[in-house]
Amino acid sequence: MSQSPIDLYYWPTPNGWKVSIALEEMGLPYTTHLINIGNGDQFAPEFLKIAPNNRMPAIVDPDGPDGTPLSVFESGAILSYLARKTGSFMGKTARDRVAVEEWLMWQMGGLGPMAGQTHHFLKYAPEDIAYAKDRYRKETARLYGVLDRRLADNEYVAGDFYSIADMAIWGWASLWEGQEQTLEDKPHMARWLKQCWARPALRRGRALFADLRGDRSDTWVQSDLFGPNDA
Repeated sequence: MSQSPIDLYYWPTPNGWKVSIALEEMGLPYTTHLINIGNGDQFAPEFLKIAPNNRMPAIVDPDGPDGTPLSVFESGAILSYLARKTGSFMGKTARDRVAVEEWLMWQMGGLGPMAGQTHHFLKYAPEDIAYAKDRYRKETARLYGVLDRRLADNEYVAGDFYSIADMAIWGWASLWEGQEQTLEDKPHMARWLKQCWARPALRRGRALFADLRGDRSDTWVQSDLFGPNDA
């Protein structure tokens, strides 16, 4: 039986990329509904019914687990739901699944919020607050040190397999330049970033409406997405 397209409520940000990448990796059909966060689309009453926290991404799966439509908000919950739905990208063992969940929670509770605050205070805050810039830049650097040490002994973040944890982390980590970070002392993170980027499905998910993204500070990715040799 064919799968009905999943409705993806999306804008091209690191959180949006998590789900567009997962849908591409899992081969699930989907229909994209743009939620322009710059215009405040996330506060529309009809979107609030799907995402009560007024944040994208969100999905509506017309083929929910009980055969009726199901809406899911929060990117980590969406990734976990899609992994369970397809039986993929969670590893093969109970230990694998624990590792995936650990690193998914690490991204949701640590890297995402801290890198997001770094972006905010470095680029968008109406006041130049040196303390805030330094605080979040340093914490982001610490977290990337954690990631680099993990990847020193593992091909991917949860082990020797690519998972939804990699999908969750990659988008934020790919923006290291705009976060005023360096990879010179993080060779394992640098290797992993390129290894993930070599995946065609990840590239397709990252490219979804990429032209709507005004900030192109991630030059190593943007040169591929928008360069003269881009297909």
